[in-house]
Amino acid sequence: MPKTALMVWGGWDGHEPEECVDIFAPFLEGRGFEVEVSGTLDAFLDGEAMEETDLIVPVWTMGEIGGEQCKGLLEAVRGGAGIAGWHGGMGDSFRQNVDYQFMVGGQWVAHPGGIVDYEVNILDDRDPVTSGLEDFRMHSEQYYMHVDPGNKVLATTTFSGEHDGIDWIAGCVMPTVWKRRYGKGRVFYSSLGHVAADFEVAQARLIMERGMMWAARSDE
Repeated sequence: MPKTALMVWGGWDGHEPEECVDIFAPFLEGRGFEVEVSGTLDAFLDGEAMEETDLIVPVWTMGEIGGEQCKGLLEAVRGGAGIAGWHGGMGDSFRQNVDYQFMVGGQWVAHPGGIVDYEVNILDDRDPVTSGLEDFRMHSEQYYMHVDPGNKVLATTTFSGEHDGIDWIAGCVMPTVWKRRYGKGRVFYSSLGHVAADFEVAQARLIMERGMMWAARSDE
């Protein structure tokens, strides 16, 4: 049986959710996934379908998620469905819902300076997600996160403290890519992904592609 993936997009248009779906849905299809794309959070209410989903890719910025919608999503991940996403679809979502944030393992809180040049530093070049990669540069928003200390961090970035008068974060090393477990499910997150053009950086796109493949429900 082919693996199944559910991509649910919506929320703030500035993060280009539909354009990002158009990048990664063909990738998953090329890897043999049957991909369902939905524009409503009610997709999480179909318990039977969620139980059979191998990978969930949320592409939803800000907004609000209803209690039953969130319950359907979290129960699916706890039951073994994988979930993977990036800033514009997973790390800046449902800001009032701490249960969702607990599952993700973090939440965006600031991007000093807006669009800036910064470096991403690879911590583990032996992990399947970051194998063979070296440090690389991004020209985008650099995200300050509140993060779960239980995450396995694969890449970081360091803040200069030179933007917006926020000098007290100078030298702060911040996780940008991590993996974790939530119940039986695998959770993958990369903060690289403000807009679709960010994935023109080969390393950022490869990290996301590998992260989705790692997160997908395992047969083990």
